Parts: sequence; C-alpha cells; structure tokens
Amino acid sequence: MLFDLRSRGRRRTIQAVYLGLALLMGGGLVLFGVGAGNGFGGILNAFTGNGSGNSQSQVVEKAAKDAEKVTVQRPNDPSAWLALAKARYVVAGQGSDYNTNVISSSGSQGDFTSAGLKELGSAGTAWQRYTQLSKSPDSTWAQTFAQVYDRLGNYSQAANAWQIVTAANPKVSLDFQQLAVSAYKAKQKRLGDLAMAKALALTPKSLQATVTQQIQAAAGIPVTTTPSATTPSATTTTPTTSTTATTSTTSSSSSKKK
Repeated sequence: MLFDLRSRGRRRTIQAVYLGLALLMGGGLVLFGVGAGNGFGGILNAFTGNGSGNSQSQVVEKAAKDAEKVTVQRPNDPSAWLALAKARYVVAGQGSDYNTNVISSSGSQGDFTSAGLKELGSAGTAWQRYTQLSKSPDSTWAQTFAQVYDRLGNYSQAANAWQIVTAANPKVSLDFQQLAVSAYKAKQKRLGDLAMAKALALTPKSLQATVTQQIQAAAGIPVTTTPSATTPSATTTTPTTSTTATTSTTSSSSSKKK
C-alpha cells in the first residue's frame, strides 16, 4: 500500500483531535454545546495518558452526540458536519486497539474493532455531507478521510477525497499517486490514468518506471514491463534471425546452380 491508516501517524492524528476537541469544549463553543467545566480534564487526560479509559470514552462520545445535535439544528452548516466527522473519527479510535499503544511482534499495529469500523463509517457519511456543503473543503482532513474510505473499501469516495487533496497540492507527486491508486481500485480507469500521468510528470525521469510499478502493484493491477527492459532483447534477436535466414537462402541457391 502507498498509504496505510494503520500507522503511527494515525495515532498522532487522533491525539491532535483530542486536544482540538478539548480546546473547543474549554472555550464553551456553541457547536458542541459543552460548558467549560464539563470533560475538559478528561480529554486532556486522554491526551497525556492520565485518567480512566471509560471516562475518556464517555467524554468523546458525548462530544460526538452534541455535534450531531447541531447538524440537526443547522443541517446546511458545513462547519457543523465537519465537526461531527472529526468527532466520529475520534470515537472510531475508541473502538479500536490503537489506544493501547501496543505494536505487535510483526511491527504492525492492531486494527479497528467492529464498533470502531461502524463509527468510522458514520464519520465518512458526515464527511460526505460536509464536502457537499463546503465550497473549499479542508484538504488536510480530506487526506485523513481518503485513508478512512480506503480502510472501509469505499475507493470511489477515497478518490473523491484525494481529488480535494491534489487540488490543494498540485505539485505533490505522492498525492497524485494516491489518487491514481484509489481511482484504479474504484474501476475509474480514466481518472487513474490522468492521475498517474500527473504523478509521473512530477517525478524525476529516473524514478518514473519505479513509481508506475508501485502504483500498479498498490492498485492490484498487472505490473507492466518497462520498454527499456524489452527493447534491447528485441533489437538483438531480430537481426540475428534475419541474417540466419539470408545465409540459408544463399547457400541453397548456390547448391542448385552447381
């Protein structure tokens, strides 16, 4: 995979969200409808590793429920839907074994539980609504939700999210590589081809063949052989076959004349 939601970076993202939610709640933001005295310490404890796991989970889930209420009150407010998407994303992290900070002997972290995957799906639904309402969706969170959709196997939505990212970062080859992979997985060949072409245009010539093969491998499509690998062989073989045939024909003609 060119990217993987199951990485250490994902855990840091969730921690950052915890802190962001704490600041919003501490400031008494109307969006969450939580007073300064409710749960502020709980989330900071979650961020620093202090406090009980149950209280952390309860605070995060309450924040998500409050955010959901605001989307009902203001259904056309993109900021409300973004807040809900973020909150649900954090709740999904509660329904996983990432919070144990344990890495297996193979070096990879654990995966979401079934409850975590369900919340992840809810977060994705809120994100879709946000992008429908927003004129300029947040590209940083678009990258996060591109990975969310990839984890859920919704490659079409992952490609949509990567298009938001590439629009904001038109000079980053890796972003176009990610878009190409998601598009190919979603059976959107034309979009995949365009994204790959853009990715290669932003890649040094010496690395283009490698990047092409990496995209193909990540997308699960047959890896093509590069022209440089086949041309020398074809050039060498053809003249040899032609020369042999000419020699044979000449020898035969000489024998008949004699």
